[in-house]
Amino acid sequence: MPREYNIAVIPGDGTGPEVVAEGIKVLEGLSHKYGLRLKFQTYPFGGEHYLKNGDLLPDEVIHELKQMDAIYLGAIGHPDVRPGILEREILLRLRFELDLYINLRPVVLFPGAYTPLKDKGPEDIDFVIVRENSEGLYAGGGGFLKKGSPDEVAIQESISTRKGVERCIRYAFDYCRNRDKGKHLTLCGKTNVLTYEFDLWQRVFQAVLMEYPDVTTDYQHVDALCMWMVKNPEQFDVIVTNNMFGDIITDLGAIIQGGLGIAAGGNINPHGTAMFEPIGGSAPKYAGLNKINPLAALSAAQMMLDYLEENEAASVLLDAIKKVVRDDLKDLQAGKMGYGTKEVGDLVVGYL
Repeated sequence: MPREYNIAVIPGDGTGPEVVAEGIKVLEGLSHKYGLRLKFQTYPFGGEHYLKNGDLLPDEVIHELKQMDAIYLGAIGHPDVRPGILEREILLRLRFELDLYINLRPVVLFPGAYTPLKDKGPEDIDFVIVRENSEGLYAGGGGFLKKGSPDEVAIQESISTRKGVERCIRYAFDYCRNRDKGKHLTLCGKTNVLTYEFDLWQRVFQAVLMEYPDVTTDYQHVDALCMWMVKNPEQFDVIVTNNMFGDIITDLGAIIQGGLGIAAGGNINPHGTAMFEPIGGSAPKYAGLNKINPLAALSAAQMMLDYLEENEAASVLLDAIKKVVRDDLKDLQAGKMGYGTKEVGDLVVGYL
């Protein structure tokens, strides 16, 4: 019997629908080969939909998404929508309502991809960032006092719970063990300034590591870690950190692995559903031009297959993406693909 999965598709804005279309093309090719039945349900939500209908993310859709095996997201972002509306009411709401408390970001330099780091290659850039995805500064704590007056005060509170910190750290230890590369986990924080938040993070980290004698660990301040990601990325295996620091260092990771055209990520509830997306955003100026690199969206599809434990299909797709980067997209270093969006998707399907 074919293995059946219900996949919610949110193509979103700008170039999102274009790259998602290539991802679905690839997934359908794999489904025929590996006996998968992928049932795609498309949802129109994003900036364009909001401008036309005034609708962001209804409660009934949240309920439907909770029943899905996975969510495949293109991109959310529209130049005519005030910043913060779509991010807060769609992206952050999805994270909080579905309890997607893990943001998983592989930072892997594929052979043939360009990195701005001198003398570094694929053997040096191969690590994963585990970011806590539901607390911290993004939880929305805070407010204004005397707003609009000369005495105005703005307060943004970082909220960390022991439950939230522990489940993130435990996930990172498990992932590090199962990844079976260096079995080395780095805690990234700022204990010398954020004394309360990272006192909690460090205490929980020390308590959990007692259960993982096969995993070695260290701690780095976030500013130092940014420096070492540039100077010696080969020292990292898995990094775990809070929401804000994770948001920053994952973008640094994206550029050293070849840019936003390749970087993908997952927002995961290990006991529920998960959402996978390219990192690069909606890029509206390229919409409809068949110019955007779809490989990040294909990498997101690959992560989704891995999450669904379709390991063989995920491995084959990863090999196909690597082959396209190495053998076909020789102008990526100069910022050119040499192929259109659809043609890159066709190349990957051909290698499957």
